[in-house]
Amino acid sequence: MESILPLLEQTQKASASVRNLSGQQRADLLLNLADKVLANVANIIAENKKDLDVMDDADPKKDRLLLNEQRIQGLAQSLRDVAALPDPSGQVILERTIEQGLSLRKIAVPLGVVGVIYESRPNVTLDVASLCLRSGNACVLKGGKEAHFSNLFLVGLIHKTLAEFDINSEAVMLLPTDRKFVTELLTATRFVDIIIPRGSESLIKFVRENSLVPTIETGAGVCHTYVEQTGDLEKAAAIVVNAKVSRPSVCNSLDTILVDKEVAAELLPKLKADFIKWNVEVFADETSYAIFEKHGYPMLQHAEEEDFGREFLDYKCSVKVVNGLDEALEHIRAHSSRHSEAIISKDEVKIERFLREVDAAAVYANASTRFTDGAVFALGAEIGISTQKLHARGPFALEKLVTEKWIVKGDGQVRW
Repeated sequence: MESILPLLEQTQKASASVRNLSGQQRADLLLNLADKVLANVANIIAENKKDLDVMDDADPKKDRLLLNEQRIQGLAQSLRDVAALPDPSGQVILERTIEQGLSLRKIAVPLGVVGVIYESRPNVTLDVASLCLRSGNACVLKGGKEAHFSNLFLVGLIHKTLAEFDINSEAVMLLPTDRKFVTELLTATRFVDIIIPRGSESLIKFVRENSLVPTIETGAGVCHTYVEQTGDLEKAAAIVVNAKVSRPSVCNSLDTILVDKEVAAELLPKLKADFIKWNVEVFADETSYAIFEKHGYPMLQHAEEEDFGREFLDYKCSVKVVNGLDEALEHIRAHSSRHSEAIISKDEVKIERFLREVDAAAVYANASTRFTDGAVFALGAEIGISTQKLHARGPFALEKLVTEKWIVKGDGQVRW
C-alpha cells in the first residue's frame, strides 16, 4: 500500500452513518458487540497468543499485551458500561432567541473522525471503538505490530456488529501497522479531526512535534507518592507497594517515592519484604541508599539524576528523602508528567496545600495513584489519561468526544 489517504477518506464518509444512529441504536450496537466478545473468548485468546509468542518474556509491555479470560470479560463489561452511559451528542447546551428574531441553539455534536495511535494494548481497540461509536464518531486505529493478530480479530468482531446494524464497516478502520504511515495520518487534516497518541513518551513526543491534526496527549505518567512526616506509615507502605507492584506497566503506577527525612528510617524498611517478593529494583538517593543498605535490601542502585522524572513501567522505582513539603512540591514540579500525584499525611493543612498546588490531572490524599482510570471513575472506559489542559484532562472518556455546533433558524433575516 502506497498511501492510507483512501482509507481515511472512506472512514470520513462512513462517519455520517454513525452520526445518524439514535442514541438507543448506538447503545444496542455495543451490547451486541459485548455478546460477540464473550462468545469468542477462546478465539481472542488464541489470536492474542500469536502476538504474545513473538514478544520477549522480559519485555515489560508483555503484561499490556496479554488478554486472558478475566480481562476479556472485563472488556465485555466495559462495553456494557459505555452503552449504559447517556449519549453526550445532541445535548442542548444553550438556547435563546436574539434581538433580530433568530432562534439560536448550541448543541453537542460528535468530533467526527478520531485517530488513535497506540502500542501493544489490544484492549484499547475495543475501548476506543466503543467510546467513539457511543458518541457518534468514527475512528481510525493505528495499533502497533506487537498486537497485530489481537487487533485484527477484535476489529473483525466490530465490523460484523456494524454490518448487522447496516453501518459501513469503514466507520472503524484498522490501519496497517507499518510505521511509515504514521506521518501521513498526522498530516491528514482533510479526513481526521483529532489525533490521540497513547503509549510511550517517545511516541507522544513524535506526535506532538509532527502532527498537523489537533492532538490530545495521553499515556506518559511519571507518578510520585510523597510520605509526609505525619502520615500513617503502615498505610503509607501499603499504598506505595500497591502503586508500584499491582500493575507496573501502566501509566498510573508509581515511579518515585518521596519521603520526609523525619520518617525515612522508619518507613523504608517497611517496604523491604514486599519489594523483595516482587523483585523491585530501587534507585535510591544517598540518604535512602544508606537506609536500604543497612537493612540488607538486595536490589539497590545509586540513583542518577535521570532516575528522577523517569517513567519505569517495570518493577523499578526511585526514592528521594526530602526536607518537608516545600522540597517535595518543588521536586514534583520539576519532574512530574502531570498525570497522578499522591500525598500520605494526617495534616489537613498540608494535604489541602498539596492538592491545591500540585499541577496534575489527578491528585490524591492517602490513596494509591492506581485509581486513575476511566472505568474506575465510572466513565465506562477511556481512550487514555490526558495530561494536558485544553479540551480534556484526566481520563479522556465519553463526555469529551464531542464538540459544539450552533444551530441558527430564521425567517428571511439579513444583516447589512
